[in-house]
Amino acid sequence: MRKAKKLTAACVLAMMALGGCHFVEPKDKVMDQHPVFYFEIPVTDMDRAVAFYEEIMGLKLDRQIVDGYEMALFPFAEGAPGATGALAKGDVYRPSKDGAIIYFQVRDIKSTVEKAQELGRPILYPVKDIGDAGFVAEIEDTEGNRLALNQPRLDKE
Repeated sequence: MRKAKKLTAACVLAMMALGGCHFVEPKDKVMDQHPVFYFEIPVTDMDRAVAFYEEIMGLKLDRQIVDGYEMALFPFAEGAPGATGALAKGDVYRPSKDGAIIYFQVRDIKSTVEKAQELGRPILYPVKDIGDAGFVAEIEDTEGNRLALNQPRLDKE
């Protein structure tokens, strides 16, 4: 069995709160197929950010204090492929459009972008058809982060 790499205290505590942190040798290569399991999006105003993400994504975030930091955790399904994460507020979290770009999968990218515009958010990259991979777009969240969206192509044969 491989040993887990050392994680930040906030990440470990957040994953424990989610019921995660079960490091076992993958039997079906999930770790090779989906190596990202957790992310944190920096925010300066948690109430504003939670309201925005819940409205845009149509889901409910779970607010908690983790290792002294204010967090709002995205839904997590034990054993399911893919990643989860949290909005995170604290002295080490600085919103920016210049760092990593996280892609959220949405059911209807055009309506999601329209909803962002209705909420006064800038469109950083308009909806673009990227062939078999579907559609992508980028918007700016309420905190100044770049938020990427993906809608898989549903009409693939």
